[in-house]
Amino acid sequence: MSLLYGLLTGILFGILLQRAEVLRYDRQVGALRLKDMTIFKFMLSAILVAAVGIYVLKDLGMVALSLKSTSIGAQVVGGTVFGIGWGLLGYCPGTAGGALGEGRLDAAWGLVGMVAGGALYALFYPVAKATVISWGQWGKITLPQATGLSPWIVIVVLASLCLAMFRLFEKKGV
Repeated sequence: MSLLYGLLTGILFGILLQRAEVLRYDRQVGALRLKDMTIFKFMLSAILVAAVGIYVLKDLGMVALSLKSTSIGAQVVGGTVFGIGWGLLGYCPGTAGGALGEGRLDAAWGLVGMVAGGALYALFYPVAKATVISWGQWGKITLPQATGLSPWIVIVVLASLCLAMFRLFEKKGV
């Protein structure tokens, strides 16, 4: 049943990506050039909605958080590789799949790159684990734990910051 839920939420997310027009190459490049904030607004909104949903379910006892350990080295290296791939292709992984679904064949190169990158990561994982992944280990920690604040206070502060940024983006026309 959980696979069915995953499939349905994946389809819904794909529809939302398409309706928000974030699958378009010009939107992707606009985001990278900080000229079009549509993707940032979409993703920040999704993060806020997810945070509320996760913590409501957690407070109701319906889910338990399952955290991965935080590694600054892995975040920096992984983020850099992700950014280079996004910059070269003009799509991030989620939007590459959606763009291919819309018939944009250039996105197929990104999907090939993702599979190749995953295979290379698996091949070099023992080396990465001994080096990059061990750099800056913070353990299993959340922002509320790190700040000592209630998750709801963190969510309200982040939502306020996001709304202020959205207003600024709208004022600047980006």
